[in-house]
Amino acid sequence: MSAIPLFVRRFPPHVFPPFRRSLSLGDSHLPKDNWQVIVISPSRKYVAELLPVISNEIADAPVIEFGGYPSTDALHDLPLSSTPSVCFLDASSDQKAALTVLAALSALKANLHIVVLVEEADPNLILQCLRGGAQEFLTRPFTQEQLRQVLEKLSRLSPSLSLERGRITAIVPAKGACGATTLASNLAVHYKRISDGRVLLADLDPLTGTVSFLLKLKSTYSFLDALQHADSLDADLWKGLVGSSQGVDVLLPPENPVDGIQGLRSAAPILDFARRIYDHIVVDVGSIYGDWTVSIARAADDVLVVSTNELPSLQATARGLQYLESAGVQRHKTKLIVNRFNKDAGLNKEMIEMALHTEVHHLVPSDYENVQRALLDGKVIPTTTPFGKSLLTLSQGLLGKTGKETPPAKKPASGGVFSGSLTGLFKAFSRG
Repeated sequence: MSAIPLFVRRFPPHVFPPFRRSLSLGDSHLPKDNWQVIVISPSRKYVAELLPVISNEIADAPVIEFGGYPSTDALHDLPLSSTPSVCFLDASSDQKAALTVLAALSALKANLHIVVLVEEADPNLILQCLRGGAQEFLTRPFTQEQLRQVLEKLSRLSPSLSLERGRITAIVPAKGACGATTLASNLAVHYKRISDGRVLLADLDPLTGTVSFLLKLKSTYSFLDALQHADSLDADLWKGLVGSSQGVDVLLPPENPVDGIQGLRSAAPILDFARRIYDHIVVDVGSIYGDWTVSIARAADDVLVVSTNELPSLQATARGLQYLESAGVQRHKTKLIVNRFNKDAGLNKEMIEMALHTEVHHLVPSDYENVQRALLDGKVIPTTTPFGKSLLTLSQGLLGKTGKETPPAKKPASGGVFSGSLTGLFKAFSRG
């Protein structure tokens, strides 16, 4: 096997030189500095099918591509060092040549993980490759799900190949008009300001989503389009689906409710894709109930259940928390946020915690005038306001930038509306 010359090109390929190096797989993806990808295949069909799948799973990974089976000397010239590399080796186009290359790759003293590509599930060929040093295999047709499973297995074998996934924060109202959308919109902007990564605000409320109204945005497309094209989502298509506000990408709901919207079951296709290209995803959810919400809550890292300290809202919160828990949402992810907190009206923090048997994660003070002014202007609420300061503290705590801070609880004045025995009240909020 002769040495193969080096070429430089960018994805997607329009020509297939024998050996080329791609600087990245998509400018809109998050960089994966801890990955390097090598593709060895003389088959244009294999390469054309595999590269788009790789681009959606390993964003911005440097790619070295051989358009044939390289010599041992060419393999020794590869820029392999402590950076972990994943090599996809075509084992079917020429089995003898592929096994020779596999032996040479296995002999290299490098942090290299080999995945063989086979035309079909040929047990003998796969076994030969695994014995020869391959760790995993992919069979045609190559799919994202298949590749994802392989990469997850490799990441478990080698911590240096850790798969970076964006963090999802789901904002769930315990009851209508709790201010969940306002919290979600402002939280996303704070995430952007205090982190170095990309942020997505996804309004996944199919019926009453109001993020577009709050941020003064319009879009021809919605998250329904993302669901309908889930199998073919890529960076270019995604760019056309999202808008932008204050440095945050925004995915909107449909402008008008359409047939079948009540039948939505799972948001996983949208969230799985978003996690690969964003550091933080803030999801505004319309209701605490239903399969759609449960799918989001299960995928989320933090589920912020938003309530106020008024009795009807707190009773709805008790029921909602119980529902999420019974639906399999892990309890440790659920955090209670009390919005529009007013110490002179409604329950205080200690009473809420006793009534709901749940810790109050954060109190957001009532700040009607400043909130309304910002909403009318379609802007984030300034951090110089009580609301803005509180949201900044909340976002810092969720991102681990500072310790969680919550305003101190105050007992209601004697003789107030909640003085006297609380036994009946606690029974009303009992979660069993």
